[in-house]
Amino acid sequence: MTGLDLSSPVAVVGTGTMGQGIAQVALVAGHPVRLYDAAPGRARDAAGAIGARLDRLVAKGRLTEADRDAARARLEPVDNLADLADCGLVVEAVLERLDVKQRLFGELEEIVAEDCLLATNTSSLSVTAVGGTLRHPGRFVGLHFFNPAPLLPLVEVVSGFATDVTSATRAYETARAWGKTPVACADTPGFIVNRIARPFYAEAFAVHEAQAADPATIDAVLRECGGFKMGAFELTDLIGQDVNESVTHSVWQSFFQDARFTPSLAQRRLVESGRLGRKSGRGWYDYADGAERPEPHTADKEQPPAYVIAEGGLGPAAELLALIREAGIRVREEDEDHGTRLVLPSGGQLVLADGQTSAEFRDVVYFDLALDYRTATRVALSAAQDTSPRTLAEATGLFQALGKDVSVIGDVPGMIVARTVARIIDLAHDAVAKGVATEEDIDTAMRLGVNYPLGPFEWDRRLGRDFAFDVLDEMHERDPSGRYAPSLALYRHAYATDKREGTS
Repeated sequence: MTGLDLSSPVAVVGTGTMGQGIAQVALVAGHPVRLYDAAPGRARDAAGAIGARLDRLVAKGRLTEADRDAARARLEPVDNLADLADCGLVVEAVLERLDVKQRLFGELEEIVAEDCLLATNTSSLSVTAVGGTLRHPGRFVGLHFFNPAPLLPLVEVVSGFATDVTSATRAYETARAWGKTPVACADTPGFIVNRIARPFYAEAFAVHEAQAADPATIDAVLRECGGFKMGAFELTDLIGQDVNESVTHSVWQSFFQDARFTPSLAQRRLVESGRLGRKSGRGWYDYADGAERPEPHTADKEQPPAYVIAEGGLGPAAELLALIREAGIRVREEDEDHGTRLVLPSGGQLVLADGQTSAEFRDVVYFDLALDYRTATRVALSAAQDTSPRTLAEATGLFQALGKDVSVIGDVPGMIVARTVARIIDLAHDAVAKGVATEEDIDTAMRLGVNYPLGPFEWDRRLGRDFAFDVLDEMHERDPSGRYAPSLALYRHAYATDKREGTS
């Protein structure tokens, strides 16, 4: 099946930032576009704003003057819903209120033809519920664009409980014809991106609430060690704390207050105080003129150890052994069946974050997971209060000798990157097991929708089948609230390897 014919008009109802962006996408793709807004004059203002953006595209060499003029000729603001009668697709981008959307689509159903595709751009409401009052809900689908719609490639094509396969396919092919990268998903709270991305924010906030590290340090570790483009605190300041918290709260409520999606009290207090991020001038950070951005905690220079003993390899951190040798530090490798670690000259141990804490062991320093230890510019370490100062100094000096800045954080299980990635992988496996989307679409959605360096399943393959399960299983033992309980899907995934290899 192909998408919507280019001769078929596309209507956009709601002319805020998102509505204008969607209209621009359809317009540049070659469709006639009708703009409608319930507020008098807003549709005409939106048409003018879209025209100005087309002018800027011409100035940047991304659109010819002829194409701009043709697009402007196809753009028509209208004053009445009845003017949308001949449209082949209507995309709604109005207020995120179920009653408002249901009423709108009820009115549209009386106006448009029976083969007109009806779509909502909702990011937080149930597509099934929005279309639930329609006489013909089979033609109703979610088309969730990401802001700014003209620039971001991802579109989540959401099938409600009553959506016909032909309607979903038609919407999918239309988005692809518009130059977007569509992914198909079932109607579940948060769809793909807003469901699976929750731990990126939640775990950063949890580490902060545990007094283990400040926002600047956590952000730096996520960027410089985890490979994420932005840290959770700076990203939520950009999104808007009220917007981000609202999505988190909506997903949590929609999943019947599932502990895995519990909102952050610290973020709630931020919203209550009016510190909404960049748009209000202050959030986690201060954006006032002249305000200094806090620096991440970076350890003082320490001497590197003369040698290390590698016992049992380092699993996902095995690349460190080559880096240590390149730095001129002797490495002696010993086969061990009880864990993977580096033993330092002090006798202390350096261990990859595994969901346990330094306080449980004698003289253990944990180091965080990195996307790529060779290119990472910062590594986090954690130690207990009674960890030997010499062991911590040797661990710090070791990573500094590899050219890394070192941030020493509090003794929290899973540290920062490891717990975040493990939870993202878990939610992704759970989503596939419950028919939300395919592995491929989830990886695509997380790379394009929130700019992750790897999709969850790409991370999983790199780390090994049991890494995420082991981290979360250990964390769940230390926090039995259910927040870190591995899903049944992740359990099956982790133990499938053991069964094939004949291990117990």
